[in-house]
Amino acid sequence: MRRITLEPRPDWRAKLADLGMDLDTGRGEAVASPYWAEDAAYVVSPDAIEALHLAVDELAVMIEAAVERVIVHDRFAEMGIPPELGQLAAASWEADEPSLYGRFDLCWNGEGAPKLLEYNADTPTALFEASVVQWHWLEQRFPGLDQYNSIHEGLIETWQRWRGERGLGRVHFACVPEDDDDLITTAYLQDTAVQAGLEGCLLDLEHLGWDGRAFVDLEPRTIETLFKLYPWDWMAEEPFFPRIAASKVRMIEPAWRVVAASKAILAVLWEMYPAHPCLLPASLERSAVPGPAVLKPLFGREGASILVDDGNGRALISTEGPYDEMARVAQAFAPLPSFDGWHPVVGAWMIGGEARGIGIREERNLITGRGARFVPHLIDAARPTARARQ
Repeated sequence: MRRITLEPRPDWRAKLADLGMDLDTGRGEAVASPYWAEDAAYVVSPDAIEALHLAVDELAVMIEAAVERVIVHDRFAEMGIPPELGQLAAASWEADEPSLYGRFDLCWNGEGAPKLLEYNADTPTALFEASVVQWHWLEQRFPGLDQYNSIHEGLIETWQRWRGERGLGRVHFACVPEDDDDLITTAYLQDTAVQAGLEGCLLDLEHLGWDGRAFVDLEPRTIETLFKLYPWDWMAEEPFFPRIAASKVRMIEPAWRVVAASKAILAVLWEMYPAHPCLLPASLERSAVPGPAVLKPLFGREGASILVDDGNGRALISTEGPYDEMARVAQAFAPLPSFDGWHPVVGAWMIGGEARGIGIREERNLITGRGARFVPHLIDAARPTARARQ
């Protein structure tokens, strides 16, 4: 993998507007450049993409095995999951409720095995830019070249499969619309469902109603299937949470995904697959991870409240955030690779249980937070790979 510098398209902002979304949002005053960045790109070889695809598929199998261990042995407490949510997670696992999407965040420079940093299994964002925006960029900037990206096709195929196998008809898509990332992701997923022949209804989560028997929208219509871009650990604290089981509503993502979303799953993975080339040593006990380690809140987000220490009690790197009092997992520190002073994290997308593509975010800091830029990628050969867009 290598990073190249490019001249952005003169009309790139207009091109984004043509796609119906504005990604020139930045991430706060600390961000000096727009979130979408095309003054650079990452170039990856076909062989590296093939190896990455196989590694991600293997990680997905390992994650599900770890989830099963947690549920079978009732280890919810160490995952930071309250009993009521644990019961709901176990029930959804037993019912074999399917997952729509998830994102592995990987430390990888294009060589060797990627190292799993964490798995965004519940409410991952940066989906639209990985699926649509960087593909349009590739078609206009490098026609004839390819990209590891069949995310869009995977989403439509998954909805179509569920339409047939599970009788999906109308799906409500709920989020907190004031958050731009959440709204972009939710609206995009609604659009893919409509393209698959389903009825998709966008809903402000605050407008979720209850008629005494079921959840309803403002019409009011019964909500039979609900995609919610709202974390399960937050939902467990909402007044309506006890009604979920009684309502029989189908949830996307299902409740068992909270187990995979807890960063304590990193410790369970290391317990089950010690020395696996795609894993870093991890434990809920700091003393069990020798040397420098990253201390991550179990349900932290966007790089907040992270601490990297040297193993002797001295902080090397830290970030501020609202999760300082939350229980943490310790994971061996693997510095991100550096390309021209930029540190990329490779986000590998699982769609309907299959690895479907990547999106790359980069930052000057070693901890990837809300200030990271999204940078497109391409495959450095004209011939398509088996894992490129179909």
